[in-house]
Amino acid sequence: MRGLSRTSLAEVEERFNAAAGTADLGTLSDELFAVADLLDREHGLRRALSDQARPAEAKTRTVRALLEGKAGAAALATVESAVAARWSRAGDLADVLERLGVIAAAAEAEGQSRLDDVEDELFRFGRVVAGSPDLRRALADPTAPAAGKRQLLSDLLGGKVAPTSLRLITQVVLHPRGRSLEAGLEEFGQLVAQQRQRLVAVVRTAVELTEAQKRRLASWLRTSYGRDVHLNVEVDKRVLGGFSVRIGDEIIDTTIVGRIEEVRRRLAG
Repeated sequence: MRGLSRTSLAEVEERFNAAAGTADLGTLSDELFAVADLLDREHGLRRALSDQARPAEAKTRTVRALLEGKAGAAALATVESAVAARWSRAGDLADVLERLGVIAAAAEAEGQSRLDDVEDELFRFGRVVAGSPDLRRALADPTAPAAGKRQLLSDLLGGKVAPTSLRLITQVVLHPRGRSLEAGLEEFGQLVAQQRQRLVAVVRTAVELTEAQKRRLASWLRTSYGRDVHLNVEVDKRVLGGFSVRIGDEIIDTTIVGRIEEVRRRLAG
C-alpha cells in the first residue's frame, strides 16, 4: 500500500497487534477508517499530527483530546503509535491507518472462517464494476451523496456477501483516496491475502477451471513461489487457449495470444 516506511510501519503494526488482541475487530476497523477519513478531510490536523518537528508527546495529547470517549482503547493506542512514528510525507499517516483498518477487518473475517469468501468477493465485485459502466459511474461520481452510494451497495450486496466484504467495498467506494474503484479493491484484496501470508494470482482463461485444475495450479504456484497462493480466476473469451497468471508485476503467459505476441516481438527485434 503506497510507499510507507517499513521501519515505521513495523513499529505501528506491532502496537496495533498488541492492542487488537481483545478488541472487537469490526469496530476497530470502522474506527481506524473514520480517523483516516478525518485526516484526509482536515488538512491542518493531518499536517499537525505528521509534523516531524513536533514532539511525539504533543501529538499524542492531541489524539487523546480528539478520540477519548469517541473511539475504543485499541483504536486510540494504534493512532497514538502512528502519530508518534516518523513518515516521509503527511499522507502516510492516513495511509497506514486505512491499511490497519483493512487488516482488522481481515482478521475479523479469518476469525469467522470467511477470509476466502472476502478475497473472492472483493475480486468478483471488481470484475462486476469493470464490466458495468453505469454502475461504475454511479459509484465513482464524486458529486453523488454518500448516503445514496451506501444504499446502492446495501441493495446490491446486503445479505449476499460477508459483512467484512461489504465494509471494505463501502470504504473504497466512499473514500477512494485518489484510486480508481478497481485499484482500491485490488489493493484491499492484497492486504486481505496477507492475513495468511498468501500471494494473490489473477488467472485469465477462456473457460472456467474445474476445482481439480485450480488445486493443481495452486499447488504448482505454491511450489514455485514457496508460499500459498490464492487464485482469482477470470474467464476471458479473448484467451484462445492456455491461461495467464499475474502475481504482482510478474506474468506467466501460456495463452495462444501470448505466444503470438512473443513471436511478433522477436521478429520485430
